[in-house]
Amino acid sequence: MNFYRKIIQTSLFKITSLNSFSVVLKIGIGLITSKILAVFVGPSGMALVGNLRNFLTSLENISTLGFQNGIVKYAAENEKNKNELQKIVSTVLISLIFLALLLSGVLFFTASFWNEKIFGNNSEYLIVFKVLALVLPTYGLSIFLIAVINGLGKFQKVIWINIFGNIIGLLTSIVLILQFKTTGALLAIVIAPALLFVITLYLVQKEIQFLQFIKVSLFDFKVVKNLSSYSLMALVSSVFGPFVFLAIRNHIIQNLGVEQAGYWETITRISSYYLLFVSTILSVYFLPRLSKAQDDLEAKSVVWQFYKFILPIFILGLTILYFGRFFVVKLLFTQEFLPVTDLFFWQLLGDVFKVCSLILGLQFFAKKRTAAFIITELFSFSVLYFASLYITKIFQIEGIVIAYAFQNFIYLLVLSIYFRKSLF
Repeated sequence: MNFYRKIIQTSLFKITSLNSFSVVLKIGIGLITSKILAVFVGPSGMALVGNLRNFLTSLENISTLGFQNGIVKYAAENEKNKNELQKIVSTVLISLIFLALLLSGVLFFTASFWNEKIFGNNSEYLIVFKVLALVLPTYGLSIFLIAVINGLGKFQKVIWINIFGNIIGLLTSIVLILQFKTTGALLAIVIAPALLFVITLYLVQKEIQFLQFIKVSLFDFKVVKNLSSYSLMALVSSVFGPFVFLAIRNHIIQNLGVEQAGYWETITRISSYYLLFVSTILSVYFLPRLSKAQDDLEAKSVVWQFYKFILPIFILGLTILYFGRFFVVKLLFTQEFLPVTDLFFWQLLGDVFKVCSLILGLQFFAKKRTAAFIITELFSFSVLYFASLYITKIFQIEGIVIAYAFQNFIYLLVLSIYFRKSLF
């Protein structure tokens, strides 16, 4: 009971808190957007949206060099040291602007190449990459600004930016999808973050006068070197992972059809909504406790708290979802998406294995085991990719979710062995 009381006291579970409102709003807007996409673009359009999202995830992380966590840490440490903070902010911002302009130029002049890689022979979507090239610099700048004020402890401002971002994303999607269908959906994904940059800059400017704060003379390569260790884990996971999903989805489109790829994107979307709650609990409550654990015995206590209290609730929720899957698909999507119900069992089973491994994987960050994280992450994505190619030959689209469950089971097994001292 004390454990639940502690959890309830966190910002995640205080319904009246801004953070809880932000999480619920994000999920609610995600569900509305999914319904709009289902009605106006169908399964085939959903698959293309999934491809673009995966590509953007990788591009965003490349454009920020995975510096976010490092920026938060150093901004927090130097909040009262204005000179050092100014050096960090100037160095990172100059680096990101240079990289963003370089990436934008490359993307603009190679738009046809990326259009073919992401969307196949659909040349009508070339405009999406042209627009993306123009607005790309605002992506990295938004993420950078948010990381700085997050590190300075401006928690509420970060949440308000997230809230505005979700609302802007919804409104942009509604307008563009109604006007341009699938092309509009793709443009909305690209344009919404650029619109958010304007709001982010306005709110952040009240905390730090960035235009006066930045000085080219303060650029220091040591800052980049210090941040590079933080970027390595982020880049491996957030760049390599989306490209694996992109390759798998393109394999499905080429061998099973674009509609089948749309069904997989749909079940993945549903999965992401309830996993958001788990990931938030892990970051808010469990990661700090694992970071403070002095030995394996303390880490074991934290891990088993998760397995005893959070995991059973999660499994109960998935069980209810499984038996109500027909209702959920009809509510969130359309009759056209009913084949997605055949994918629920293996997806939900895979998510159980994934959640079991997430608490163990947090120890990579808590204990700063960079090499081990990279090796296991690359191994996990490799298993997913090759298992997907092989199993889909036997079970068609259902083979993708079977491969997903298999990958997460193997990953859980590997982590259980590696962190055995803090588990058994």
